[in-house]
Amino acid sequence: MNEQTLSQRLEKLESQVAFQEDTIDQLNKLIAEQNQELALFKRHLKLLAQRIDQAPDHSDEQVVDEPPPHY
Repeated sequence: MNEQTLSQRLEKLESQVAFQEDTIDQLNKLIAEQNQELALFKRHLKLLAQRIDQAPDHSDEQVVDEPPPHY
């Protein structure tokens, strides 16, 4: 291979590496954002579970199956 071909290949490889590094940085930022969202969702889920646990239990009440108003 001549020097010009090697130089072109090197430039192409450097360009690909730069693109890959940029992509990796973007993906890392996205993962960090999603981790924050996931932590928030977990906190909300925990709070909702606590509210459900603290809600009064109405399981002993009979459910009346009333006909709809148009009957």
